[in-house]
Amino acid sequence: MQVHEQTRTSAHIFVDNVSLERQKRRKARLMSILTEGLPTLPTYVLELNTLLSSSSVDLKRVGKVIRNDPSLSAQVLRLCNSALFSLRRRVLSIEEAAILMGSERMRTLVLTCSIMEFTGKQLPRGEVQTFWTHSFMSGTLSERIARWIEYTEREQAYLGGLLHDIGALPLLVVAKEENALKGETKSGPWGGSLEAEKDFFGMSHCEVGRWIGQSWNFFPSFIDVFENHHSPERSKSDPHLVGIIAAADHFCEYQSINPIKEGEPVELAETDPSFEEEFLTRCFPRLNAEDRSELTEMLETEYLHLLPMLEFNAFAEQPVGGRKV
Repeated sequence: MQVHEQTRTSAHIFVDNVSLERQKRRKARLMSILTEGLPTLPTYVLELNTLLSSSSVDLKRVGKVIRNDPSLSAQVLRLCNSALFSLRRRVLSIEEAAILMGSERMRTLVLTCSIMEFTGKQLPRGEVQTFWTHSFMSGTLSERIARWIEYTEREQAYLGGLLHDIGALPLLVVAKEENALKGETKSGPWGGSLEAEKDFFGMSHCEVGRWIGQSWNFFPSFIDVFENHHSPERSKSDPHLVGIIAAADHFCEYQSINPIKEGEPVELAETDPSFEEEFLTRCFPRLNAEDRSELTEMLETEYLHLLPMLEFNAFAEQPVGGRKV
C-alpha cells in the first residue's frame, strides 16, 4: 500500500513537472512572438478612426490615407465589388467605396486588417472568423452602450471594444503550433478561463493584451481595457470605458454566434439572470436595478439587429496578395 502511494505521488510530481516545462516553453514562445513577430500598429489606423467618426466625413482625406496602403486599398475595392453589395457597375474609386460602405463598416475594415496582420496564415480560417465576429459585435455593442449611458467618447468605446481581445491572438498562434486548438475556436483548450490560460501559457490574454498595448503606445485607457475587461472593478485609468467594454464583451461571450442560415429564426442564448445582474453591477456600480434591466433589454435588441451584418465578415476570408486577413 505504501509503495503504491509512493508510486502515485511520484507520477503526480512527474506530470506536474512535465506540465510546468510545457508552460515555460509556451510562455517563451509567446514572448518571442511579442518581441519579434508583432508589427507596429500602422499610424493610419487611429487617424482613419478619427476621420470616419466625424459627423462630416472628409472623403478626400479618407481616400488619401487608405491609398497609402496598397493592401488596404485592394481589400476595400474588392469588398465593394463583391456580391455583398450587388452593384450593377464596378467601383474603382476609394472615395466612392467609402460612401457605399458607410463609415462604420469602413472603420471595421481598417481595424480588422490591422489586428489580423501578424497572424497571417498561422491560424485556421475558423479561429480567425470566430475571433473577428466576437470583436466586431463587442465593438459595436460597446458603442451602443456608450450612447445609452451618454458616454461622450463613443468612437473610443467602439475601437476599444473591437481591440479588447487582441491579447488572445498570440495565444491562439501558440496553441495552433502545438495542434492544441482541435476545432475549439476562440476559447481553445483552456475553455475561456483566465486561470486555465495562465496554467496553460503562464500568462493570460489580458496580460498579453497589456504588453501589446504598451508596445504599440496606446493610450492608458486602452491598456486599461486590454488588461481589465474581465475585471472592470480593477480599472485604473477610465472605469467608464472599461465598464462599457466589459459589459459588451460579457454579453457577447454568453451568446451563441453561429452562421446565420436563411429561413431559420435567430434566438439568443439563455443566461443566468442573477449572474448577468452581478456582472453589470461590477461594470456600472451607479446604475440601479431598473436601469440595468433596461440596459440588458437594449443589448438583446441591438444584438439581434446586428446579427445579419455578420455576413459582412466574408471579406476576411478573401485572399489579398497571396495572404488572408
